Amino acid sequence: MFSLVLAAASAAEAQAAAPSEGPAGLLQKFGVEWQFVIWQFISFAILAGVLYQFAIKPIIATLDERNAKIAEGLKNAAATTAKLAQAQLDAAAIAKQAQLEAAKFAEEARQTAREFLEAQQKDATARANDLIVKAQQAIVLEHKKMLEAARLEVARLVVATTERVLAKELSDAERTRYNEAAARELTAVKD
Repeated sequence: MFSLVLAAASAAEAQAAAPSEGPAGLLQKFGVEWQFVIWQFISFAILAGVLYQFAIKPIIATLDERNAKIAEGLKNAAATTAKLAQAQLDAAAIAKQAQLEAAKFAEEARQTAREFLEAQQKDATARANDLIVKAQQAIVLEHKKMLEAARLEVARLVVATTERVLAKELSDAERTRYNEAAARELTAVKD
């Protein structure tokens, strides 16, 4: 390369000193030989072909592949964005449906609780009424027992009083007869 520059410089001096003889003479004055130029051109063409085949072509293929992947990624991103938007809409719809169903279940639970409470109140009222009726029956029965005990006591007191009034001892048969008569009279008075 340096020799070419020197040759070009010496040729420029020679041209300035001598008149030009045409393009072929000019190239000879610069030291350009056609056979070397052709060989350099062939060498450059071979180098360019090898570089194109083994370096540039794979790089271009890789770049095309990357561009295709990027384009596909952008398409997938757009599709994914659309799917995400649809999924969000679906999720919102499902959430709203679930909320409506939850409200429905809550209302059903409230209604069931009301019905259960009413049934329990009715049952408690019925049991309370049953207890009141049983208590009244027990009071009536206790009253009858107390009246019977009072009759017996009154009859005993009547007999004891009669014994004292008459101041004499009564036999068992007379005592029984007076008791029965007193009981009949008390029963007649009560009814």
